[in-house]
Amino acid sequence: MKYAFCVTALLIIAGCDGGQSAFTGLGPVSSRIVLLTWIMFIGAALITLLICALMLIAIAGPAGWRHNLTREKTIVWGGIVFPVVTLTALLVYGFLVLKAGGELVRAENPVRISVVGEQWWWRVIYRHDDGRTTESANELRIPTGRPVEVELSTADVVHSFWIPAYAGKVDMIPGRINTLHFVADKPGVVSGQCAEYCGGAHALMSFYTMAMTPSDYDAWLAKEQANAIPTFEKEGERVFLSSGCGGCHTIRGTRASGKIGPDLTHVGSRQSLGAGILPNTKEGFVKWISRHKTIKPENLMPPFDIFSESELQSLSVYLNSLE
Repeated sequence: MKYAFCVTALLIIAGCDGGQSAFTGLGPVSSRIVLLTWIMFIGAALITLLICALMLIAIAGPAGWRHNLTREKTIVWGGIVFPVVTLTALLVYGFLVLKAGGELVRAENPVRISVVGEQWWWRVIYRHDDGRTTESANELRIPTGRPVEVELSTADVVHSFWIPAYAGKVDMIPGRINTLHFVADKPGVVSGQCAEYCGGAHALMSFYTMAMTPSDYDAWLAKEQANAIPTFEKEGERVFLSSGCGGCHTIRGTRASGKIGPDLTHVGSRQSLGAGILPNTKEGFVKWISRHKTIKPENLMPPFDIFSESELQSLSVYLNSLE
């Protein structure tokens, strides 16, 4: 029992570190949430200690102290006034936390991104000032120091979009568009997660968010808008196009124009494969194409066990080269 408690405690502590920690606080909204969380944790711990002390006094304390605990004034102040004042203060501070996001709603020149939750991946659409859009998948790239406005919707069931390092979670509800506002303080890579159970592969529906300096972001976005750069891996391109992959996926600059699955135009430059569950390497592509039904059960991509080993290698090299 003792060892089980220690292992559980270590796992909980490990969850408080890293790019998906709710205690990271890399933006004004998340920083206020982190402060509120610590206030509640510390306050709850102090109140627990106080209750334990009062119970000890009630059981084994001096007679005079036990008598004071039964007085009407003690009950009114300790059982009514104290909870009302404490909970009201937390409620007011919670409104202040929400106000931090409300101030960003009125911010000028935000980065506008639409994210559509699908089973079980993220369609990411960058909206440009001239009305055009650029589609990506399973990761966000944002500039630091600039307000970000994310329109959240779903193509199927309820999902929930959560980047703990930058803001609280926002649900994606069928038939509705919700909006999330936040700012990234400094460059870095953090991870996010679907925070609402949405079916079998829910736990494997992650994504990365890369905060970049404004100049790096502008350069990346210009590259992202361009078509795929032709590669020397012509055999891999032939396999991709002849096997029907273009019926579900788009690679701009080729005849692949499917809209069902993720856009693969620059898939080789992304942080991960399969919505945050595999490294973006040639070996990762091999594993995903050949074993994706095992790696991510119930995902909607058809099984592809039709490729020979040489075709699988060529196709993986081709996809990995699409940067």
